[in-house]
Amino acid sequence: MEIQTVKQRFGLIGNAPALNRALEVAIKVAPTDISVMVTGESGVGKETIPQIIHHYSNRKHHEYIAVNCGAIPEGTIDSELFGHEKGAFTGAQGSRKGYFEVADGGTIFLDEVAELPLQTQVRLLRVLETGEFIKVGSSKVIKTDVRIIAATNEKMDNAIRKGKFREDLFYRLSTVPITLPPLRERRDDIHLLFRKFAASFAEKYRMPTIRLDENAVHALMAYKWPGNIRQLKNITEQISVIEQERNISRDLLLKYLPFEDLSNLPAVVNENSTGGMDAAEKEMLYKVLFDMKKEMTDMKRVIVELMDGNHEFTTSERNEVIQKFSHPETASTTSSGIVPSNLSRANDFRYAPNDDSYTYQDPIEEHIEVEESLSLEEREKELIIKALDKHNGKRKYAAKELGISERT
Repeated sequence: MEIQTVKQRFGLIGNAPALNRALEVAIKVAPTDISVMVTGESGVGKETIPQIIHHYSNRKHHEYIAVNCGAIPEGTIDSELFGHEKGAFTGAQGSRKGYFEVADGGTIFLDEVAELPLQTQVRLLRVLETGEFIKVGSSKVIKTDVRIIAATNEKMDNAIRKGKFREDLFYRLSTVPITLPPLRERRDDIHLLFRKFAASFAEKYRMPTIRLDENAVHALMAYKWPGNIRQLKNITEQISVIEQERNISRDLLLKYLPFEDLSNLPAVVNENSTGGMDAAEKEMLYKVLFDMKKEMTDMKRVIVELMDGNHEFTTSERNEVIQKFSHPETASTTSSGIVPSNLSRANDFRYAPNDDSYTYQDPIEEHIEVEESLSLEEREKELIIKALDKHNGKRKYAAKELGISERT
């Protein structure tokens, strides 16, 4: 069966290899009764795969039921899935069939399956292993022949590790795993999807179709799209309805993209670059750290001498100290190194009228030398953490102050 035929039938847009592979696997497993687990980020269109599998299976003439497990309260989900008898719980005025009884012979799609309570997971595991279940408030075993297709946007290994999801159930549901790629991994498909959505909304709202200029197309494809296809569709609809101008520029498009992710747009670099920018930036950072290490070593030596009372300032050092202490806001650094703020006190320096020097006098006679870590990785991490703390976690401004790119 041709993948292109499936795309046309279900309105799928794109030619990304990962998308084509997912569709190919779905078509191959459709005629079987194998359980399938569809994974992928929120908004990638996971609900389409179960529809394709059901349509091309031998069950296509029976019921297809999609259940959002995260939208059903924990107290009623067992009743929804397996049914209940009259009086099984408060408000149960009569008996009710559950989805597994209604969909006998057909397919049930369990979306956000990781949200199922553990008690319900045990019931579901029994259905997968024996094809049997019991209604809430009943003791009668009911047989069912249902194919189960599950989907989730969570990392199931983490859910299993945390005890949120049963490992045995996971392996029964994921006999065949199908993963849909996020939109940022389908760069060439983004503009195609935008045009498709723009045409649909133009027809729906009876207005001219919006179009992007060249710069806007580049911005559209460079954006990360954390909400994937759902986010792209919503933004296309917003622009179609709100903007009077039908030719959309880059600046106009950026107004509709969340600010936090604009900072992650790729920067324009030299077209002849071979991708060594990261290495160069890292080398520059290491050089800065080496220089800082040397300056800190010199600073420690000077401080020890000062605290011992054995160091006298030369004329140039004296002038520099006077300048620094005349301007407290710049007193944290000197040309030879870094001066701690607790030494930035003019009163701690005593001037000898008949001697062309300044002598540091401090009442503290003892000092303790602490061996400093020579690890560049620790020093680099420390500087980055300090910069992030200073700028309240904003990576853009922290990177600017450190003199490195945000990607580094």
